[in-house]
Amino acid sequence: MTEAQRAYEAKRAAKAGMSLEKWLAQKEKEAAAERAQVLKTPKVEATAKKPGFFARLLEKAQKPL
Repeated sequence: MTEAQRAYEAKRAAKAGMSLEKWLAQKEKEAAAERAQVLKTPKVEATAKKPGFFARLLEKAQKPL
């Protein structure tokens, strides 16, 4: 972590009334929980996309009268 990042996190920790180490530990814990949640949730399959305007026109043109 660069000095600027460390100073920024120190300001945020002070604003929250915590020490920098405690703040960083909490932040890491929250990030780990979020990563676990992302891994746990099933991914939604992409639904069949409706054909576009020109694809529908071409499809209609191919149908016999």
